[in-house]
Amino acid sequence: MRRFGLRIAAAALISAGLAAGSTVRAEEGQKTFYLLSHGGPSDAFWIDWNDGATKACTQLKVTCKISFSGGDMAAQKEAFNSALAAHPDGIGTTSAQPGLWMKEVADAKAAGIPIVFFNTDDPQTGRQAYVGADLEQVGVIWAKYLVDHKYVKSGDKVFMPVEVPGASYQQLETSGIASVFDPLKITYDVVDAGTDPAGIIAKMTDYMVANKPAAVIALGDSVAASVQKVFTAAGVAPGSIAVVGWGNSKDTAEAVKAGYVNAAAWQFPSAQGFMPVALLNLAASGEPIGYDIHTLSLYDKTSVDPILNLYNKK
Repeated sequence: MRRFGLRIAAAALISAGLAAGSTVRAEEGQKTFYLLSHGGPSDAFWIDWNDGATKACTQLKVTCKISFSGGDMAAQKEAFNSALAAHPDGIGTTSAQPGLWMKEVADAKAAGIPIVFFNTDDPQTGRQAYVGADLEQVGVIWAKYLVDHKYVKSGDKVFMPVEVPGASYQQLETSGIASVFDPLKITYDVVDAGTDPAGIIAKMTDYMVANKPAAVIALGDSVAASVQKVFTAAGVAPGSIAVVGWGNSKDTAEAVKAGYVNAAAWQFPSAQGFMPVALLNLAASGEPIGYDIHTLSLYDKTSVDPILNLYNKK
């Protein structure tokens, strides 16, 4: 598998009965961590992430309260403030909107509670560490892949479907893409595909039929996982339009193998769940954790088999 600045990424989630989630309990007197995700518990990426997080909690003999807010920022904020009130040994959270956690992180630091971000970052909060992909850099990688392989040129338009327009991941990825495309006068459409699986396929298919883009960059895992079905519905032959995007799902890995997606980015979901717990455990033990752990690998048809084998074991 080709790696681009691979380090290791992790993400952590929590549950205090505030959202769909779970609690991994250790012995009496062990450390307690809250892990808060903006994602949904049935999302393929977060299922794998949760598996890694719970394994870390068990191996490190800590209690983890894991929750998923399903994109509801108000629910995630309530979960964060409930975690603060419990004064745990550490808190891990995602940052799906810029500036969402400025007050909460400041409050946690004032209370001596270590804070680790995972999956989506907001360094301006002053969090102590981040585990996950550099989202702006992945946008650069996707755009350069299309340019370097001569799939796009000046004057072309690229279709960029996304589940949640305006979310941190879309903004950061698009910023990276723009840094490559704008000087080359390659244009792009960021299109709201929504989060409903059937709706994603319908909206993406309508766009493909109406616009016939030069290439596609799938800005999220759900839109990437829908590419093969969209191409089939729109009558687009595999390989006739270049596609890059996220690849943290079996559907996308299979689409890479079948030639519908040229290259996909992998975040090592299980590791992204494991590492935030490990960092919080270090911090709660008095170890400094002022560093980030990044995971990112771009795979294609020649390197997809290990990922498919992993999915097929489940």
